[in-house]
Amino acid sequence: MAESNDRFIKVPDGLNLHVRIYGADNGGTPIVCLPGLTRNVLDFEDLARVLAAPPYDRRMIAISSRGRGLSDRDPSPERYTIPIEAGDVISVLDQLGIDSAAFIGTSRGGLILHVLAMTHLNRIERLVLNDIGPVLETEGLRQIQGYLGNRPAPSSYAEAADILKATHGAEFPALKQDNWADMAKALYREIDGKLTADFDPDIAAQFRAADLSQPFPDLWAQFALFADKKVMVIRGEHSRLLSRATTDEMARRHSGCTIVEAKGQGHAPLLHLGGLAEAIGAFLGS
Repeated sequence: MAESNDRFIKVPDGLNLHVRIYGADNGGTPIVCLPGLTRNVLDFEDLARVLAAPPYDRRMIAISSRGRGLSDRDPSPERYTIPIEAGDVISVLDQLGIDSAAFIGTSRGGLILHVLAMTHLNRIERLVLNDIGPVLETEGLRQIQGYLGNRPAPSSYAEAADILKATHGAEFPALKQDNWADMAKALYREIDGKLTADFDPDIAAQFRAADLSQPFPDLWAQFALFADKKVMVIRGEHSRLLSRATTDEMARRHSGCTIVEAKGQGHAPLLHLGGLAEAIGAFLGS
């Protein structure tokens, strides 16, 4: 398995972001991984180790956005916004000396890529959008609001895995018990002897307070900026956030857009399961 190393990179407002690099000496275009709303670099641990090893041998860089995982929490919660987090990505690229990268964006990470399409399109060589697109279904947003507010606090990693399975199992029949255990270790951290969800609670509070009475504005204009880029879209078979109608329309509007369905998964698919890692490796290496 490919080795990894951790760095903490200071962005312009003084916060330190946790960055995990796999296959640091590998060549080719680097691949930058951007996690979802409350997730962190561990979401990409298994995928990154596959793609950093033979036959792919890619340099993989995963970034925990501010307030997630080991990255600093922002003392001003109103700064947990997609444009600011997009700016953080550019700061990381600049400090790592990366002019252009391939990107994998899961959920909010994919929304960050839509913002970067407007501000730094030249930094994106190609991209994988994991269960995210220009249209977000209100049902899926409400689902996220619901489980962010109601998930009980676990007393052990085993209990955390059981809670995750009880909450999401119907949408993820492809997952086995060890997958739920791995997810629990990615989502929770032991602090002062207690398991704690590994993100700033202000992020969840901000999202729960969002008004979903009106549809979320679509991002078709931003998606159109990817016209000259190769795009892969992965949709969870049971996703409530990204509809098949939207992925069909993405493929219709973008001739270089490849759609892959993650069988037996919902929002957002685990990218190392069900042949997805191999599909991503082939796409990013083509």
